[in-house]
Amino acid sequence: MDIKNLLADARLALSLPKLKILLDLKKTSENHVFYADVVRDFYQMATHRHPRFPLIRNLQYGVALMPLPENHDHYLKNIESSARRNIKKAQRKGYTFSRIDYNSYLNAIGNIHRSAPVRQGAMPSELLDNEPTPINNPETLTSTHDYPYFGIFKEDKLVAYAGCLVAGEMILLSTFFGHDDYKSDGIVPLLISEIAKYTYEHYPLAKYYVYDAYFGGSASLRRFKKKFGFTPYKVSWLLD
Repeated sequence: MDIKNLLADARLALSLPKLKILLDLKKTSENHVFYADVVRDFYQMATHRHPRFPLIRNLQYGVALMPLPENHDHYLKNIESSARRNIKKAQRKGYTFSRIDYNSYLNAIGNIHRSAPVRQGAMPSELLDNEPTPINNPETLTSTHDYPYFGIFKEDKLVAYAGCLVAGEMILLSTFFGHDDYKSDGIVPLLISEIAKYTYEHYPLAKYYVYDAYFGGSASLRRFKKKFGFTPYKVSWLLD
């Protein structure tokens, strides 16, 4: 990034709206220890000193997120019209959404990873060269914390998937990929929208839909995030 853009980002960072987001660690006492561990891991990552800018935290200035409006209809009204068109295109073409058992789709997930060696940047070699391995996430006992996986299907074929961390007031798009052969059909926009809808139905405490950081990404990635309502905020993360 050139100095002009860096200064522009610095000025924007100083004027960002501020939020406090509760991860609600204390309520993991009602759940499997896995959820306490994953919440602590996220908190430590988010609040660790930034490697390039040590005076700030990793996820402090410029967290790309959307405060969830009242319901999914209002959510759709809050994203850009081009995003809504992408979603409708996928629906017209017959794509469907559901929560998935990650371990049941390892081959399909590997195929999705290998479908594009370059996305916003080069795909990590471990995703291109290695088959996905099974996970052992326990089924949650509450609606306050969860780590669900979701998929978009073309008939019976998984063509996009996402893994999300639900922690108190946050649902985080932790991992998501779409198969390159189907990306022009709007499969990723549909996935993002349907996860929001699922959140309204299953995670009543979640208030903020989070998509990593805004600063540091390419212009096209920033544009994609804004298209779906993920705009930059200054966030204070509350563990308990």
